[in-house]
Amino acid sequence: MARLELAVTAAQNDRTVRSLLKYELGLSTARINRLKRTETGLTVNGVRVFTNAVLHAGDRLTVDLESVERPSSVTPIPMELDILFEDQHLLILNKPAPLAVIPSSLSPEEPALAGAVTHYLGPGAAFHPVNRLDRGTTGLMAVAKNGFVHDRLRRILHTGEFFRQYQAVCTGVPQPPEGTIDLPIGRAPGSAIRRQILPGGQPAQTEYRLLSAGGGYSLVELTPHTGRTHQLRVHMAALGCPLAGDWLYGTEGLISRPALHAARLSFTHPLTGQRLAFTAPLPEDMNIVLERFVCPT
Repeated sequence: MARLELAVTAAQNDRTVRSLLKYELGLSTARINRLKRTETGLTVNGVRVFTNAVLHAGDRLTVDLESVERPSSVTPIPMELDILFEDQHLLILNKPAPLAVIPSSLSPEEPALAGAVTHYLGPGAAFHPVNRLDRGTTGLMAVAKNGFVHDRLRRILHTGEFFRQYQAVCTGVPQPPEGTIDLPIGRAPGSAIRRQILPGGQPAQTEYRLLSAGGGYSLVELTPHTGRTHQLRVHMAALGCPLAGDWLYGTEGLISRPALHAARLSFTHPLTGQRLAFTAPLPEDMNIVLERFVCPT
């Protein structure tokens, strides 16, 4: 069960539950208002309280985060998950491809990660993806088990506090071998999904570094500093090195998806304060391309 607990100190004496929830535990006003309407959401020393209750040193305030969760509307489906870390608040997954994070409105019956996670978490579970990956992208994803942790992590998602790094197999070799792509991205006219470099578009910044090259292909490390749709794919195409297999911004073939993998993820756990760091090895299809073209034996 996902809970927050606060032992009231002498310095916090005579403060209300609402004050402690907002300023000590960091809950939003909306979440506090939902909690106060539940039977089990807020208790002090095991007894239900309302937000106007005044607490004293030695009291123990408990917040049942699950009491205000809203079950996901997706259909749970049994599917094996590659779980790298789990506690009462978080899952870190290594997502395969091709697998959508949420069901497509065009094919809602297609299996998606959301259905697999809600099946794993059990009846009434909600799905809170922190960082989303495209259907064709493999690698590391953080999924919160409750809305409170989801909110905390989403606040730092596109900052240096939530570090993400990708590896991509590209057509061509970037020149210079490392640098920063700082080009705005907007929706391509007449397309529902395609993006393009667009003056006046949303600011987008990506650092890249060449790791190896050969046979007209390269392995590149990519670090996004913003989170625009298709950002890494659009930026590498703008550099003249579209991702291998990227039918939307390059050419089809060689691999059946854009060759992009979320390889590293690190952040500080919003509740425990522990620094978490994860790596995920390149998937088999990208390794095959590397072995054949970039690093032949």
